[in-house]
Amino acid sequence: MSAPLPLRNIAIIAHVDHGKTTLVDQLFRQSGTFRDNQRVEERAMDSNDLEKERGITILAKPTSVEWTPEGSDQPVRINIVDTPGHADFGGEVERILSMVDGVILLVDSSEGAMPQTKFVTGKALALGLKPIVVVNKVDRPDQRIQEVLDEVFDLFVTLDANDEQLDFPVLYASGRNGYASEDPDRREGTLVPLFQKIVDHVPPPALDIDAPFTFLATLLDRDNFLGRVLTGRVQSGTIRVNDPIRALDMDGNVIETGRASKLMTFRGLERVPVEEARAGDIISLAGLAVATVANTVAAPEVTVPIKAQPIDPPTLSMRFSVNDSPMAGREGSKVTSRMIRDRLEREGESNVAIKITESADKDSFEVAGRGELQLGVLIETMRREGFELGISRPRVLYGQDDNGNRTEPYETVVIDVDDEHAGTVVEKMAIRKGEMTDMRPSGGGKTRITFTAPSRGLIGYHGEFLSDTRGTGIMNRLFDKYGPYKGKIEGRKNGVLISNGTGEAVAYALGPLEERGILFVGVGEPLYEGMIIGENAKPEDLEVNPMKSKQLTNFRSTGKDDAIRLTPPKIMTLEQAIAYIDDDEMVEVTPKSIRLRKAILDPHERKKASRKKEAA
Repeated sequence: MSAPLPLRNIAIIAHVDHGKTTLVDQLFRQSGTFRDNQRVEERAMDSNDLEKERGITILAKPTSVEWTPEGSDQPVRINIVDTPGHADFGGEVERILSMVDGVILLVDSSEGAMPQTKFVTGKALALGLKPIVVVNKVDRPDQRIQEVLDEVFDLFVTLDANDEQLDFPVLYASGRNGYASEDPDRREGTLVPLFQKIVDHVPPPALDIDAPFTFLATLLDRDNFLGRVLTGRVQSGTIRVNDPIRALDMDGNVIETGRASKLMTFRGLERVPVEEARAGDIISLAGLAVATVANTVAAPEVTVPIKAQPIDPPTLSMRFSVNDSPMAGREGSKVTSRMIRDRLEREGESNVAIKITESADKDSFEVAGRGELQLGVLIETMRREGFELGISRPRVLYGQDDNGNRTEPYETVVIDVDDEHAGTVVEKMAIRKGEMTDMRPSGGGKTRITFTAPSRGLIGYHGEFLSDTRGTGIMNRLFDKYGPYKGKIEGRKNGVLISNGTGEAVAYALGPLEERGILFVGVGEPLYEGMIIGENAKPEDLEVNPMKSKQLTNFRSTGKDDAIRLTPPKIMTLEQAIAYIDDDEMVEVTPKSIRLRKAILDPHERKKASRKKEAA
């Protein structure tokens, strides 16, 4: 067998939209991974539809490129892990760092180091990984390269970086234009300096070929033909197809035994079958049915598991229930509780940051995760697959301290706003029990404000925040810790307009209702009793008749209806709808529609339930 290529394993850390996936595209192109005439989509690593649409990385994905240093005839294989940049998917990021020997910290030349950068960089420094700092988008007109570098250095000091880590190399790059340089004023070239820096600065994996085979499962996905597929780095030894293996949990207990039925490694964007893998290789392995993330897969003689990063607990949960509205089954093909259960169990198997529990009535499931975005992505994926669901308001998962007192999750919130809106944001965050920890000008007439706030207070705030800042504000959130319970937080101030019957919305009825508040439905939309059709301008809920049509007589004609001019209805996205609803409301999600409704559709039953709640 031919000698293996020299290896380098790196992860790329960056905040959402700082250009990480675009940079990886250019690394592919300039290393010759793609043929010159090969058609490749932009942001090739963002492979699923939701990643492409939202422009964010949701799933961590390993890849590899081969690059031959100048003056050498032997290429170096560089395994690159593209990691999610959003805190809700941080469950993947923390464990991925155990697969690599170095990190590239990518920061925007204008925005600088952001909360998610801080979170993952802290984990990387604690593991002793050596960083390479790449200041990206240096061609931006509002770049402030020197200040951003100072911020990165201060961040490393705050995160207790050692002297070797503080002596980090810096490159100035434009991922979109495909160049990197040690000169901050250069605006052309190639990514050769970055390749060279990776080869020189990142140490090769510490290989122990002669020891027994050990492998730490870091990522998990499911294949229709191979079953459960575990991805991670071979820590020691060699493995060949059909070798006997067994899985150990964190305490060293044997979970299952089996054989390595398939080994695959990463070549560019492809997963390629191989017959053998050695220490240092990042591979995918099939053949086990129970082993999961953070388990050690090893040769039968190994009894001590590899130390693994524990999985952070979920902080937020929602109830997924069968859609029981009068319009159920009209738009989706998967509507039964059995189908929903099977799909959620499949998700729980591959996404270890999600926990699923079935309710006593078997018609609903409590799904707990790391944040609204993570659960929103799951719901959006399911509706595209043809599911119909009823979704409850998110609720935070409380904990207890050593004295038995109730605790709740807190988040660090970093907000960038125009100076004129800073006062409003501080006031609104105070109402939601947020405490300001830092406030400083960030240049260009903007202010950066940092808060620590209970997660409970932030549910539903993003839409209000965008209105308050006229769409110019940027808010970044990151789970921080469990802290003392902050007491009651005021929820939505306005009531809703509820349809009192079933039928189609009529312009004649909607015209006067516009004066009552903001409408969520337009003319001709199908409605049912208990469906929410708008927001009331007053605090209480109001039942209305949006289907009332004009009574025609000899003296009145229909012609005057043409004069009714309605304001376009407010159409909510899935995340906005989930954040908007109250405890007694639900979001009906189907492949074609997102409707808001009361959990109890019948008005009399609703009043009874409300009286019971008040009496309790």
